[in-house]
Amino acid sequence: MNAKKMDKLATGLLYTIAGIIVTILASLIIFILVRGLPHISWSFLTSQSSSYKAGGGIGIQLYNSFFLLVTTLIISIPLSTGAGIYLAEYAKAGRLTNFIRTCIEILSSLPSVVVGLFGYLIFVVQFEYGFSIISGALALTVFNLPQMTRTVEDSLRTVHHTQREAGLALVLSRWETILHVVIPEALPGIVTGIVLASGRIFGEAAALIYTAGQSAPALDWSNWNPLSVTSPISPFRQSETLAVHIWKVNSEGTIPDATLVSAGSAAVLLIFILIFNVSARYIGKKLHAKLTSV
Repeated sequence: MNAKKMDKLATGLLYTIAGIIVTILASLIIFILVRGLPHISWSFLTSQSSSYKAGGGIGIQLYNSFFLLVTTLIISIPLSTGAGIYLAEYAKAGRLTNFIRTCIEILSSLPSVVVGLFGYLIFVVQFEYGFSIISGALALTVFNLPQMTRTVEDSLRTVHHTQREAGLALVLSRWETILHVVIPEALPGIVTGIVLASGRIFGEAAALIYTAGQSAPALDWSNWNPLSVTSPISPFRQSETLAVHIWKVNSEGTIPDATLVSAGSAAVLLIFILIFNVSARYIGKKLHAKLTSV
């Protein structure tokens, strides 16, 4: 068999594999949406869930998911950005840097359930935060920190060295060059990584079962005391998220319309994750075009 035939055969094989992957993914998305979309309504998205009777919604769980997402990002973005800047701009080859990279690789390979158990032992029990949003946010920070750190580091490393030299030639300090030259150039990649991590945080369940809790108490929307467990802005209250709610509904089976609630919740969760992924590409392209005038 000559080289041209081998090339066509290999190309056809790769296209076939790609087609199979896309077909499986599209079939899964269509199946979830077809089952869940008919059950989605304004009442379903805003009303409180029920544990024993039919007709409950996902209002509190949906709000808890977004609130937990924001809390996690507030904690993880500064940490991952600082770690990424250190590894990309300041870290020198040596034992310490190798140790840090090894720790990052180990953390990134841990299953989410293991991170959840770690969060339960440290944040829930040892720090006595209990089942709360802050415990879940800290556990998710541990879970997503390696990926976000590598995203920041890789984005900074893609900036050409001439950009740094230009900043230094303008009598900027090293930190000023990083802040005003390197980070703006790497910003599209950093933002894309953050938005993709947001989708991962929003859809996480295993780590939150052991940290954020499995109940969604009613909230008093007139109570804005962040230390009150009934306040919607309190980080110290239990918060069953949408992903945990899907697991709970299917595992307990106490709701008569559990199948419909689960299907509708899964469709809502999938839609938001798709929004996160699509918006990541859109925001990245817009930022790149704005910053590079391309």
